[in-house]
Amino acid sequence: MIRKHDNFAFLERSREDPDVFPLKIRKKEFREIYKPFEPQEAALQAERCLDCGNPYCEWKCPVHNYIPNWLKLASEGRILEAAELCHETNSLPEVCGRICPQDRLCEQACTLTTGFGAVTIGAIERYIVDEALKQGWRPDLSNVQTKPWSVGIVGAGPAGLACADILTRNGINVTVYDRYPEIGGLLSFGIPDFKLELQVMRRRREVLEGAGVHFKMNCEIGRDIKASELENMHDALFFGLGTYQPVEASLPGMEKGGIVPALEFLIGQTSHMYNLDLPGYEHINLAGEQVLVLGGGDTAMDCVRTAIRQGAASVRCVYRRDQQNMPGSQREVEHAKKEGVKFEFNAQPLGLIHEDRKLTGLEITKTRLVKAAGGRALPEAIPGSEQVLPATALIFAFGYRPSPPQWLASIGVSTDGDGLVEIKDRLPGQTSNPAIFAAGDMVRGSDLVVTAIADARAAAQSIVQYLEMRQPQLKRA
Repeated sequence: MIRKHDNFAFLERSREDPDVFPLKIRKKEFREIYKPFEPQEAALQAERCLDCGNPYCEWKCPVHNYIPNWLKLASEGRILEAAELCHETNSLPEVCGRICPQDRLCEQACTLTTGFGAVTIGAIERYIVDEALKQGWRPDLSNVQTKPWSVGIVGAGPAGLACADILTRNGINVTVYDRYPEIGGLLSFGIPDFKLELQVMRRRREVLEGAGVHFKMNCEIGRDIKASELENMHDALFFGLGTYQPVEASLPGMEKGGIVPALEFLIGQTSHMYNLDLPGYEHINLAGEQVLVLGGGDTAMDCVRTAIRQGAASVRCVYRRDQQNMPGSQREVEHAKKEGVKFEFNAQPLGLIHEDRKLTGLEITKTRLVKAAGGRALPEAIPGSEQVLPATALIFAFGYRPSPPQWLASIGVSTDGDGLVEIKDRLPGQTSNPAIFAAGDMVRGSDLVVTAIADARAAAQSIVQYLEMRQPQLKRA
């Protein structure tokens, strides 16, 4: 039964997020902390949307979701239609509903944010897609005309999956290659299950395979298939390899040990939980340790919250600016605080302290922020404020830099001085090799999942255009 929409619902009911599992439970479990909305809860919250004539939420969203439209459908109980609309602009809406920083994007731009509380856009997006998939929703490709071309996609992360989605909807044969045993890239291995459970990506793989996408997992280009061979196998290629090289720090005492690499820590935890064979990613158990995590982004929050669940004796996050200047989601910071993480703001590390080569602490100095011309305020050390924080394990979580594989150059794909793939002034996503396209972090640098999706969808449209323009010249057409 379709409900009648109440245009003044925002006056009658306030913003409500989905319930979370009790703190005592979620501190110990690697599962999503939010409970799903019940149908009535989702409908009532969706009904709060004003359906603005110029929806700021859409403009703030990198993929420009039709947010007011699918909120209205959700408020009326028309879930399958809402899910169809979600997928018109977003290839992974159930992922974005879970991990997008809505507090910095669509919900921040919501007209109701000031005074009434933003519509719970992310939670409703998650509800719509989860519920539709449970009801059997699948993309309708019955009117898609099959084309004779083949595209190889390297990387099954958000960029690669988004590109595969658009190409398949355009009737193009797609094969996705990835070195991991599961799709998702860092969605599956770098983001812990308390934010995004692996089963979400496994379900998306079923949807994509049902639409005709082929996956070749545990397959690394340069090791299992030469890049030149891959180029000869397909009419065009797309690369969405992400960034995996951690930003390095240099502190006195590092050579004596006690450092836990952030990415290895997160991937090793997922590998351990699901009994996956991932050489090079051993399970690092921080139970009973005094853990310090350096950094203020989402990776740092993933690390501190993982350490809490492993049973660390204490967990602190050390950040050289204040909370307002943290680059990660404030919502994640608040979750970390509730779960027992302590924060040392305005604190800059000076060096590691060891006893008999065993890490015992980190020397820091307090900082104050100084205005900088045309940029973020810079931290300045306060003389005489040095102190030592106890630590037996130290995690650097300063983000990631480009790590382009050596074989890129061999197939004519150029990179800039920072290692980012250069996108020439041709079609969106087109590299220096006109038959090869790229998007995501390997082009932008470390950024949001939703921007990788947006860029990859645009690159996929470029691939379609390229193949249609080159059709008479294609050897395999």
